[in-house]
Amino acid sequence: MNITEKLFENRDPGYRDFQCRLMPTVDPEAVLGVRTPVLRGLAKTIDDKTAAAFIKELPHRYYEENNLHAFLVERERDIDKCYDLVNEFLPYIDNWATCDSFSPKVLKKDKKRLLESIDKWMSSYEIYTVRFGIGMLMRYFLDGDFCVGYHQKVASVESEEYYVRMMCAWYFATALAKQYESTVPFFEECKLNPWVHNKAITKACESYRVAHCHKEYLKALKRKTAE
Repeated sequence: MNITEKLFENRDPGYRDFQCRLMPTVDPEAVLGVRTPVLRGLAKTIDDKTAAAFIKELPHRYYEENNLHAFLVERERDIDKCYDLVNEFLPYIDNWATCDSFSPKVLKKDKKRLLESIDKWMSSYEIYTVRFGIGMLMRYFLDGDFCVGYHQKVASVESEEYYVRMMCAWYFATALAKQYESTVPFFEECKLNPWVHNKAITKACESYRVAHCHKEYLKALKRKTAE
């Protein structure tokens, strides 16, 4: 199977234009316009030998090749090998869409190890490695395994990068939906970067998972000035 040819066969020019408007960090010439369900379906049909060879071909040329790479890594069931593949790939992620769609479920089998890895990812100098770490914390540690100390980890992230700050805001908006009582003090006591503080409130107020009474209170907590 020639993977790049398969991608070209499934491109959609209209969808490509739509994607490019949402991903200003990606060169439009690197976007083909292949929809995510098609990519996930393709990932299921690629044999192990072809997948292994493709995963070694970093860096890739096209945005969709990176997404396909991510979906192939998600197939890995050996946790040690999966960590190796994840850490090899993260520095090559150059946009929020690839970053946010990448979530190897095998990693959650060992939550202690995952937390240790999240700390490493969040301390990276790479924008999307930090975003990935925050995203993994949001996905797997805001429910039964929740600890308020995780909020402090995210609140302590210092970055001027828009896509890092936006993920911090998304994390706290989700936390307001899932762990309201433990999360609202971070807003009452102004523990967050002002921009993250206000953006998280905006996103929480747009969520159907946050109670109306909580939304009204959160609106009153918006800070008058923001960075």
